[in-house]
Amino acid sequence: MIAFQDYNTLLLLFLALVSTTFLLGRALYSSKAQTKPPLPPSPPALPIIGHLHLLGKLPHQALCKVSARYGPIVYLRFGYKPSLLVSSAEIAKECLKTNESCFLNRPQRANFDYLTYGNSDFSVAPYGPFWKFMRKLTVNKLLGASIMDFYRPIRREEIGVLISNLRKLANDGEKVDVGAQLMGLTNNVISRMALKQKCAKNDDDAYEMRHVVDEMCDLAGKLNVQDFIWFCRKLDLQRFGKRLREVRGRYDRLMGRIIEDHEQAKRKRKESKCADDEEVKDILDMLLDEFEDEKSEIKLTKENIHAYVMNIFGAGTETQSVTMEWALSELLTHPTAMAKARQEIKQVVGTNRIVEESDLPNLPYVRAVIKETLRLHPGGPFIARESSKDCNIAGYHVPANTRLFLNTWAINRDPTHWDDPHRFIPERFMEEKKDVDVRGQNFEVLPFGSGRRGCPGVNLALLVVPTTVAALVQCFDWNGVVDMEEGFGLSLPRAKPLNFEVLPFRSGRRGCPGFNLALLVVPTMVAALVQCFDWKVGEDKNDVVDMEEGFGLSLPRAKPLVCFPVVRLDPFLRICDTL
Repeated sequence: MIAFQDYNTLLLLFLALVSTTFLLGRALYSSKAQTKPPLPPSPPALPIIGHLHLLGKLPHQALCKVSARYGPIVYLRFGYKPSLLVSSAEIAKECLKTNESCFLNRPQRANFDYLTYGNSDFSVAPYGPFWKFMRKLTVNKLLGASIMDFYRPIRREEIGVLISNLRKLANDGEKVDVGAQLMGLTNNVISRMALKQKCAKNDDDAYEMRHVVDEMCDLAGKLNVQDFIWFCRKLDLQRFGKRLREVRGRYDRLMGRIIEDHEQAKRKRKESKCADDEEVKDILDMLLDEFEDEKSEIKLTKENIHAYVMNIFGAGTETQSVTMEWALSELLTHPTAMAKARQEIKQVVGTNRIVEESDLPNLPYVRAVIKETLRLHPGGPFIARESSKDCNIAGYHVPANTRLFLNTWAINRDPTHWDDPHRFIPERFMEEKKDVDVRGQNFEVLPFGSGRRGCPGVNLALLVVPTTVAALVQCFDWNGVVDMEEGFGLSLPRAKPLNFEVLPFRSGRRGCPGFNLALLVVPTMVAALVQCFDWKVGEDKNDVVDMEEGFGLSLPRAKPLVCFPVVRLDPFLRICDTL
């Protein structure tokens, strides 16, 4: 039998062993902790909500002030979600290029995830085989350069329709909501490319699609406490659930009818032995081909198709129209820039025809106007990512599952890279910044993101926007001072409507898949609007254009742009009559 003293000895030995093990473990942990870089600087946080109170009315501007105080990289906590705020080009490059593999995922949000069928929408799907397949399909086929050439007549025709509509309104002396007109233009272009239908009242499905997607985008941009407060994740405190189910149900029924019509048309072509390749397919046709292809490396579902079409409408309409509206607002605020753009268009295009996409290479000042507009008013206020693993950024430790917010509004106005950064100076893109590109290769201006998850619609946008704006400058006189206050929404809108009298005269793999479309549609539409109209603010010379921004997934104007069109010269009538 073991003596009592032996028990005490064994107990002491056991306690000594446990204590030694604990102390060694603590020492090793402390050693590792000391070698790990610290977290970035952070403002004081409030219980539960963290730093949500810092967002303010215009989050991009409010967080720019946070960065001015705490530095270009700041650690924030929005509710229970750790977040990284970046406001400099150098650190943005570290995130999107040097450490791109760490930031290939996008944050999940309750409203957006429900409306896009979870991960069925490749724009927010995790980086993996499905995302790679859809990115390749988008860049090479759905929105590739070759298919954009087929869609060029659509874009030209819709710009002509816009100019003709403005001429008719000018003849009647009616007030024109410029933003609404531009939104109609982009909606019609996207709808005809995706569905072969216009978003007009006599095209019921396409017209309903426009309004359903608008409602879905509005819900997607709403702040949902489920995304930030952990104990609210299962609670529908804001009663979004019923609205989300109702609007997605309407969209599903609508897409079901449209898909059925496309499938019936395809069967009829086969029955009549009409070769499928003889007809230019819309985007939905091409998606259905992939859906039916048994040899496809990834089997698409109907939900994938629904999500893709919704994403095209949501991402490809508002951002382009908002950019064109801002471009016109800036030109109205800076008459010297307006005169330079008009003179360049007159020298290159003349007055016997309306500017076209093919003229853009010969219009460097118009392109500079669009670049400067995108710098000051990027399509989206933030680039959002989420880290998939631990990494070091700018000498700081960034844990896995940290949300990354690149404040593009602040980066584009960084005085380190831009002289007089808040002023509209298109000449900077013809002089010291002439080689700076807005497609994501130069990190001091990031209107379309960068890398594999950058916007794939950038090429389309840089064609449609300048062409439309140039057409408006060519065909109308514009005079007056503009109120440049921003609003907030999915894009950064103007805060107040733009009221004008229009005086027509002679005239990365994770990037957005619609960039080819955007870089065709946006510049072309803007150039056409600039080419075909002059613009005057109201009837009173003291009227101003409100340049207030809005906030959302993109950066729209806070309030609509409105004008009064008045026909001025007969040669313009002949131009419009040929469209």
